[in-house]
Amino acid sequence: MNLNIALLPGDGVGPEVLAQAVKCLQAVEETFNHNFIYREALVGAIAIDKKGSPLPDKTLQLCKDADAVLFGAIGDPKYDIDPNAKVRPEQGLLKLRKELGLFTNIRPVKVFPTLIENSPLKKEIISGTDFTIYRELTGGIYFGEKKLNEKGTVASDLCEYSEKEISRIAHLAFKAAKNRRNKLTLVDKANVLESSRLWRKVVTKIGESYPEVNLEYLFVDNAAMQIILNPSQFDVILTENMFGDIISDEGSVIGGSIGLLASASVGDDNAMFEPIHGSYSQAKGKDIANPIASILSAAMLLEHFGLFEEAMAVREAVDKSLEKGIMTPDLDAKSQYGTNQVGDFIADNIVDSDDDFNINDENIDLGKSTII
Repeated sequence: MNLNIALLPGDGVGPEVLAQAVKCLQAVEETFNHNFIYREALVGAIAIDKKGSPLPDKTLQLCKDADAVLFGAIGDPKYDIDPNAKVRPEQGLLKLRKELGLFTNIRPVKVFPTLIENSPLKKEIISGTDFTIYRELTGGIYFGEKKLNEKGTVASDLCEYSEKEISRIAHLAFKAAKNRRNKLTLVDKANVLESSRLWRKVVTKIGESYPEVNLEYLFVDNAAMQIILNPSQFDVILTENMFGDIISDEGSVIGGSIGLLASASVGDDNAMFEPIHGSYSQAKGKDIANPIASILSAAMLLEHFGLFEEAMAVREAVDKSLEKGIMTPDLDAKSQYGTNQVGDFIADNIVDSDDDFNINDENIDLGKSTII
């Protein structure tokens, strides 16, 4: 298969983790005889510094022309600590989602058996956790009208949704549940918010077309609690933009590191794949950032185009890395392996897809994997 992939490294550790994802895609090209073309562009704080905009027109056009976008990370402390900044890196990401029509964000939350002790939660609570969050991405309070009075003492953000916006993501979530364990949980705040009551009305009606899927409802405060108390109860979670942003970050804690969670943002014509973690600017250039979320985002990219065997090869290589202890310090404080070494190991083990491969342990101890 031929694919044109736009690369948006972004800020902080974004370029470092994205480079490892590209290594793995190149290994897939070599192993499965595909041809991927990569074109890179600026986004975020670095784009503001160099071009005066968090999403330059050239970047946006590159993304529109590509088959898919692979995203690094976005954000910079100098903007985070300045509440008066008129232009912010995050504006570039929000605009990109809107311009590409990426209305659905898909975030898998799964516990890796080899890392179950890393979780701050008890093993018996998180064992078997495997759910996916479907978060609406281009509507709601993040995109609603914003007001600030002349004195700067009163502010408001409008949360607005239409039936169409709710319907299109709801169908995707029901279809996903139908192919998983036939359970969908709508997370809202319908006891307080009119927008949530519309969500509940629309989703309930659509649920009639999917009789095999068990539809449940949870208020977002209860959902946040249940994700910690009993995460294995969930299969597919459907929710609006802000609620999804919050609970997906909460879900990332279950596995022991936010550096493990991938995501896909999809629309009718475009798709973007990115780790859910931030720019982690304090780790920039230190070779300690966990690249696994970015690599698993690349696996989601492959799956999006029907390359299921290729995606499985990436995931199996990630599993081998974790089983062998080839991981960054966020997963093992004593680890001597860096971002690049983990990326190299995973890419190497995509090329050798033989399950009976052997690894030279002496070279791994030196931080270099050799397949023999």
